[in-house]
Amino acid sequence: MGESSYNWVSRKRQYWREKRQLVFEETASHPLKGITVINSGKEQKKTDIPDFIDPLTALMDGRDPLSVLSLEKKVSVGVKEKEVIEKDEPFESWNTKKSAILAKYTTSETLSISVLCSDGDKMSVKSVVSETVRNRLEQLDDFEEGSVQETLNLSQQDYTKRIDDLNSELKISWQSDQRVRSLKIVIQCAKLLSDISVIQFYPSKFVLVTEILDTFGRLVFERIRDKSKIGSDIADKFTSDQVPESAKETCRNWFYKIASIRELLPRFYVECAILKCYRFLKLEPYKPALLRLSSMIRGVGDPLVAIYARCYLCRVASVLDKNLRVHLMPTYSDFLITFSQIRSERIQPLLVKNRIEMGVYMNLYSPALDWILQCVAYKASSSELKTILQTGRERSNSGILLHSILSAFQPDYIVGRSLEFAEMIKECKDVGISRSALYRRLGMCAVFAEVPVEHRLNLLNEVWNAVMKLADPGEYISCAEVWIEFVAKYFGKRELNTLLADVVKHMTCDRAFEDHYPELQSILGKILSTMTDFKTLFSLDKFLPFVDLFQKESVRIEIGKMIMDSYNKNSKEEATEDEVLINSLMYISRMMHDCVNALTLEDEVRSITGHIISYIRSVDFGRDFERQLSFYVECRATFSGLDGVTAFLVHCVNGLAMETRRIVNSVHTAKTAPFVRACVAYTFITIPSLNSMLEQFRLYILSGQVALCNQCFSQADAFFKAAVTLLKSIPPAIAIDGKSRSTEPFLVEYIQQFLSTLLYVPDNPDAGVLYLLNGLLNAVEAHDWDSSHDSKFHIFANVLCLLSSFSQEQYIYRIERVDSNDALYGSDNKFINELNSLACNVLEQCIIRIKELTPKRSAVLCSSLLNIVIAHADLNCSNIEILLKTLLTVLSETDLKLFSKIRKRVEEGLKTKDNQDKAFEKLLNCMNNLKT
Repeated sequence: MGESSYNWVSRKRQYWREKRQLVFEETASHPLKGITVINSGKEQKKTDIPDFIDPLTALMDGRDPLSVLSLEKKVSVGVKEKEVIEKDEPFESWNTKKSAILAKYTTSETLSISVLCSDGDKMSVKSVVSETVRNRLEQLDDFEEGSVQETLNLSQQDYTKRIDDLNSELKISWQSDQRVRSLKIVIQCAKLLSDISVIQFYPSKFVLVTEILDTFGRLVFERIRDKSKIGSDIADKFTSDQVPESAKETCRNWFYKIASIRELLPRFYVECAILKCYRFLKLEPYKPALLRLSSMIRGVGDPLVAIYARCYLCRVASVLDKNLRVHLMPTYSDFLITFSQIRSERIQPLLVKNRIEMGVYMNLYSPALDWILQCVAYKASSSELKTILQTGRERSNSGILLHSILSAFQPDYIVGRSLEFAEMIKECKDVGISRSALYRRLGMCAVFAEVPVEHRLNLLNEVWNAVMKLADPGEYISCAEVWIEFVAKYFGKRELNTLLADVVKHMTCDRAFEDHYPELQSILGKILSTMTDFKTLFSLDKFLPFVDLFQKESVRIEIGKMIMDSYNKNSKEEATEDEVLINSLMYISRMMHDCVNALTLEDEVRSITGHIISYIRSVDFGRDFERQLSFYVECRATFSGLDGVTAFLVHCVNGLAMETRRIVNSVHTAKTAPFVRACVAYTFITIPSLNSMLEQFRLYILSGQVALCNQCFSQADAFFKAAVTLLKSIPPAIAIDGKSRSTEPFLVEYIQQFLSTLLYVPDNPDAGVLYLLNGLLNAVEAHDWDSSHDSKFHIFANVLCLLSSFSQEQYIYRIERVDSNDALYGSDNKFINELNSLACNVLEQCIIRIKELTPKRSAVLCSSLLNIVIAHADLNCSNIEILLKTLLTVLSETDLKLFSKIRKRVEEGLKTKDNQDKAFEKLLNCMNNLKT
């Protein structure tokens, strides 16, 4: 910097006089509590609106918002949990089952469907009957030739769309008062359920067709209810004696029409669809109808069609009242009788025609049987459940039946007879469902409910002896996924280690683990949820080999995060020095670190970094600082690919050095002095490995402060020099969260911190006066600053404040056992002159920048600089008028309003007793002499 035309002399400060001692007093009430007044013995809230409204209390009626929100959260959670408990019935709705059925039972074969033609209202009646019955038959009997059209060669998607179209057509016909046509559509759809030509699609067809039946039943019920003129307030509570005779007659007419349907299956389905309408006719309407309809199904020849008819009957009844049970046991008994027909000669040609195996065919029964048994088991007595199980075992010990029983019964009932169920699974011989699925279902019940203590070991031995012999890896792992949770819940580490060894053995064979990552991940999650003692978990010699089964990088990251999350949750931020635990967690952390590559997303890298940092933070060897430093050295070598972890290690080692300083009370011994120098050397070596120059710059400053606090003067000097050198190379922009951001805001902040640090850094005798500050100013000059910002000006303005502080006889702060420049130079005139000369040059640069800007920006900067001059410069020195006049002239020409405010402030300053009284007079005279 060249010679300046302005003069600067720093003002002498007396910091002890400027300090204001804060007066503390104990508060008697919560500071966020609302103000209340007592009026006539009643507590009322004060309604006066204060000048300043606290944003924390403005919306909370004066209550502490954090406490209120916490309380509300607890109350809401409690209410939510209560609702779940009250609504948690062991009855799965049909809506939850439909999508699973449609997704599972599909076909690639072509389908056909019969639909009505537009002239389908013309009927032909050949039998001689009474006029009333003839009229009904004329409407519902066989359609004339051409009235029914069969659409062939439909794909499954087209078939589904056609069914949806029929549902829409039904609604349109109903809305246009074409009741007979609506009934014909429903009858024709019900007839589709007798067609088993594409048998593997039948469960899905049942779901689609019964949607139309449900729609029809709802339309008929609402029609009769409207005719009954029943108000909405009693729509769900009315009885038949409240229904007028005209509405009852309409209801009877519908049942008579349905009774006139000649074919059994459509007559059964359509009557089931409007079963709810019996409420309009009788006080106790459902029980006789349910028994009659249950008996009707015995006339259905095909066992698959029959069981789905029984399923629909149970489904309709459950919608009416889940406690209706009169039809359930007969329905179950009838199913057991017809189930024996599955292996009959009549069924075998059907399987050959459809090219499906017996196991696949038997599996078609599962959705219907599951629903029937769910209805049977709902609120059933213990004796009923015992009867169901005994009859099922005696008549047909089928895997399909057994799986439905395990699914439908309450787990408490299952686990009470767990050994009996295990024996039944062992005896099961049909191929409808695999034994692995049965063992898995039994295991789910055993995990959910409490297995009697005396049965646990026998049950595990009985099941696992069968599971470990399963040759198919998929069947094996599906069982192991459940039963390992059973072992983790009820047994110790020896049994869990044995099962893990067996899993590793089965999954390693032919690299089967590659196809079963979800199941293995589920096993790990269940182990972590039941075992909270990680010392015990990592003491299992088969746990880490089990973790090694996860070879895919993305999966290894996920399971590593699972383990670390569980550890952080259960350790409750407690420190550890257990070697087994530390080494195991180091292995998991290294596994996550090694999976990071150039394609890893930033969010993933950030998450992995956070997990590894939490692990490093949890390791604490107490007063064994050398062991702690060795651990950090190992971590640096292990996690060198993650900048966030490296930066955290620098902070950890700096903290270790400062903790050492605290223990020795700043007086290092022959043992601690080499140790803190080792810490400083660690950070000096580590910082350059960071990719972010901005982070390097910040850590150089921080580590230099730590080194100086520990009297490592040469090392501190090296840190600060490295920071100054690095400043020239920092790019103008960096990528943060995928977006380019300017580095200037960060640099200004860090440089301001650096300037504050330089106040207590003593000069190196071999380097000259303020060599670090001069080097920093040169680096600031050399850096490429954005001309649209004023970062450089703000840095130079802060340098003026620092130079003023350097000029004082005693600095405002210092480091214990470190002599700053106030002690080294003792306010020597030569030193003071150097400071003032440097200040003049910096001031020149600030004024040049002000004159380059637009009036609005120059006014702001000019005001800021003027405040610094008033606060830090000696206004009584000679030639200061040139500086003041320059600043005041710029200010008056750019912002007269701001100029007036400053003048008012100066006038108020003259009213106070201060050593700058004469200086303020000079400033005011200078302002008065300006031509404004």
